[in-house]
Amino acid sequence: MTKPILSITGSDPTGGSGIEADIRTISELGGHAMSAITSITVQTTLGIQEFYDVPASIVEGQIDAVMNDFQPEVVKIGLIRKTDTLEAVVRALRKYKPRHVILDAVVLSSHGDMLISREMQESISCLLLPLCTLIIKKEEGSMHGLSNRYASAVAVFLSQGIAPKEAEAKAKSYINTQVVRASDLQGRSSELYNEFLDAVAEHHREASDVRFYADLLNVSSRYLAQVTRRTSGKTPKNIIDGYLTHEIELQLKSTDNTVQEIAYRFGFSSQAHFTKFFKKQKGISPTQYRRK
Repeated sequence: MTKPILSITGSDPTGGSGIEADIRTISELGGHAMSAITSITVQTTLGIQEFYDVPASIVEGQIDAVMNDFQPEVVKIGLIRKTDTLEAVVRALRKYKPRHVILDAVVLSSHGDMLISREMQESISCLLLPLCTLIIKKEEGSMHGLSNRYASAVAVFLSQGIAPKEAEAKAKSYINTQVVRASDLQGRSSELYNEFLDAVAEHHREASDVRFYADLLNVSSRYLAQVTRRTSGKTPKNIIDGYLTHEIELQLKSTDNTVQEIAYRFGFSSQAHFTKFFKKQKGISPTQYRRK
């Protein structure tokens, strides 16, 4: 008979980690995943932008519902960001006394972003760790969701009555095969960055607004900014203005066109607007640049 496993954690819309990865891993290994969601994230393969932490009373209600109806003997715990949520989870564990509690200590994202406060880390150590059968420590630089999937695999093997040490060994073997079979989940960031550069090269004379390029590439301005920062350390606006400035410099150096003609050629509404832009970028006016 397939035994249920309760995962108490956050949701990752990319499916690389969180409850989505738990459900996939547990199902692949023949278990039945149940859930209590602690946080809903807004994230891409480049990182997390926002959290919505589910109210503690709702988290506790989810746990009570599953425990009352199915009484899973194995509980796997991932992301907990709020003290009252932690206290609710601890109360439930003490009340229902599952045979095994596995903690996947979610502190940092795969990109190195801090997901919980130092205070929460200390609270987890004091309140939750004493109730755990097994703690999983995230390896630095590991594949996105790797420790998450490992903890889920351990949970399945424990639910099958396998001893903890053997369950860990079998989980490591499973994860090793997953790493060999498939690389980490990758979004379209590299492809999108190159498409953005091509679009800037084509449209820099007519458009300098980030939203124009985001709409052209069918992505949000926020995601485009994430891509450019991760790839080059620059904002989309920095890249647009930098390319435009470079092209203006070439015109000032290689043509006899007047400053006003160059200003209109690059889509500026007036010579004054053009001069203000160029001076902000280079520290001198177009006329001074040309003389220099």
